[in-house]
Amino acid sequence: MFRYRRRMAQGADRDVIVVGGGIIGLTTAVELAESGRRVRVWAREPARRTTSAVAGGLWWPYRIAPAAQAGVWALESLAVYRELAARPAETGVRLVEGVHVGARRAELGPWAARVPGLRAARGEECPGGTGLWARLPLVDLSVHLPWLTDRLLRAGGTLEQRAVTDLAVVPADVVVNCTGLGARELVPDPAVRPVRGQLVVVENPGITTWLTCVDHSSDTSTYFFPQPYGLVLGGTAEEDAWSLVPDPAVAERIVARCAGFRPEIAGARVLAHRVGLRPARPAVRLEREALPGGRVLVHNYGHGGAGVTVAWGCARRAAGLAGPAA
Repeated sequence: MFRYRRRMAQGADRDVIVVGGGIIGLTTAVELAESGRRVRVWAREPARRTTSAVAGGLWWPYRIAPAAQAGVWALESLAVYRELAARPAETGVRLVEGVHVGARRAELGPWAARVPGLRAARGEECPGGTGLWARLPLVDLSVHLPWLTDRLLRAGGTLEQRAVTDLAVVPADVVVNCTGLGARELVPDPAVRPVRGQLVVVENPGITTWLTCVDHSSDTSTYFFPQPYGLVLGGTAEEDAWSLVPDPAVAERIVARCAGFRPEIAGARVLAHRVGLRPARPAVRLEREALPGGRVLVHNYGHGGAGVTVAWGCARRAAGLAGPAA
């Protein structure tokens, strides 16, 4: 059973406000609250309306830098998700088998050697001939985000829907900036850019494994993830595209690409269209900044397409940075 970790750090009684209520903000808030801090989360919108809520939910380092550090954060998060998968109905986390078509172990970072069961795909496991097979966490964000919220509340934290226009005047000893794409205007940080992702959710025709086929040089990719609420089909990776309106022509192409791997997808009834804007940055910003009066500002944003994948590793780093000035 998953055990809550209680680490009373120096200065753990200082008030903290976490700005941002997606998976990065909520996970960071939980980490801080469970270490004994008084934590409030200020979120511009409910978790169900954040980019995190649109995510497909597969654990895998995707569109995130720096690669070496991301691998470390991802492995720390993997260990947590593997424990949470013992209670899928409660946490929304399951371990599901699937294949990364076209992926090769030699092309991945050192982190890949520490992923349990990651191996070359065999025969019928890989429609493309070459790929990597693994049993990985697949997170249902419609369950996981409310579970994180409940866990925060149980740890004594609070959550308030509130917009922030200036991080420097947020009234707390420690302010943690987990605003994702919002950091572009709030910091301001023009290095943060949107990478638009469009998904289609269809009735699952009986598919129990996930599949990805990703060309990182292209603005399209092919993947499907079997979630309890339906089969999630993707996707796109359109840089500097801001529209949240689903494009019907793009949706048709997504379904066609996925049906190229599993023909039964072609006739599946469409349940929903989704669009999210990944908060891309040349590198994740995870660092501490001094504010007037001895206060502290911790930045934890820019996770691109891997917010779910690195959430716990980054939350632990952010919690460490939130300590008092030396």
